[in-house]
Amino acid sequence: MVTLVKKEAGGRTVFYVRHNLRVKGGYRSVEKYLGDSLPKDLERVELDFFRGVHEKEYAYLEMARKKLVEAGRKIPATVREKNLRDFGIRFTYNTNRIEGSTLSLRDTFNIIERGTSPENRPLSDVKEAENHYKVFLEMLDAKAMNLQTILRWHHDIFGETKPDVAGKVRRYAVRISGSKFVPPSPAEVEPLLNDFFRWLNKNLVRYDPADLAGLAHLKLVTIHPFGDGNGRLSRLVMNWILWKNNYPLFIIEYKNRDRYYSALEKAQVKNNPFIFLGWFLRNYIKALANGTVVA
Repeated sequence: MVTLVKKEAGGRTVFYVRHNLRVKGGYRSVEKYLGDSLPKDLERVELDFFRGVHEKEYAYLEMARKKLVEAGRKIPATVREKNLRDFGIRFTYNTNRIEGSTLSLRDTFNIIERGTSPENRPLSDVKEAENHYKVFLEMLDAKAMNLQTILRWHHDIFGETKPDVAGKVRRYAVRISGSKFVPPSPAEVEPLLNDFFRWLNKNLVRYDPADLAGLAHLKLVTIHPFGDGNGRLSRLVMNWILWKNNYPLFIIEYKNRDRYYSALEKAQVKNNPFIFLGWFLRNYIKALANGTVVA
């Protein structure tokens, strides 16, 4: 992971960025000298350093992306629409299952495609599957990303099942069950959200879309703006960024939930986004290689 390092040299303090790479038998450190003052855009400097260290992985990601996008252009429109529906169902299943839904993938398919509800499943799980899929389709056509967008999406997903929190920025303290990370206080939430959307829209054309998607997911879920549903909204924003920039959509799968949660928690507790970004990129590249994405 990338860390900022201070050193004393000739009676003055100088700064480096360091990345510890796992190699056979241990770790190898790579450093870059920054000087005796921190750059104004430290995140961008650290990100460029991270990308340089992982140059081969980024080259593969770009090659795989272009190949998938080119192949997607050759698919008939009706087949492309079917592929998007299938992706939306799988995305809805996994994102809800991560958050405790009892529905199986087959249940989710039947609810969305056939309008039939499974027996002995909570009605709230059924409604959230139906509504998440509708918001997924809306996400594909969204032109802009701002606070009003995520409030509307949140309300549309949870309005029938959690009306007390649906579409409302929280004004109370929350804890994440099983996590060492404590989300920001109620007074911090709105200023952090304003900062988040300024950062996001500033960097829509400056950052690589995969980097931006991973970092945006982490930043938004860390702010934890809602009483419930923060992960689902963050994964929607993640995919909006990818889709808007002609990058394949990505599913964080339920089977990877424990490692996903671990990467989020470590990044949050250590205040180091590159812990999660590294996890995100490895798994996004795997999805590109395995063909579980949609371009």
